[in-house]
Amino acid sequence: MRAIEDLADALARDVLDNQDQLGDDRFYDKVARVIGTSSPTLQEAFMTAVRIRLAERRGRAFLEAALQARREGRSGPEAPRELGPGH
Repeated sequence: MRAIEDLADALARDVLDNQDQLGDDRFYDKVARVIGTSSPTLQEAFMTAVRIRLAERRGRAFLEAALQARREGRSGPEAPRELGPGH
């Protein structure tokens, strides 16, 4: 159901954008537990949206660091090693 993904993504965006104000960089875990008490389906969609958004932030930070290094004439950051099957 598309509505679940839309709701979960909107909530994930709002939580991640505002959790710094709360001084808790894992506040999304608390929100997930609250959601899970009434809708495990929404909880799963929310956590997927959180993971995707956090991964995108890490990727964007890596890109910015690589571009900055290039501008300064130094080598860029190292990418993590790939994980094998089954992590």
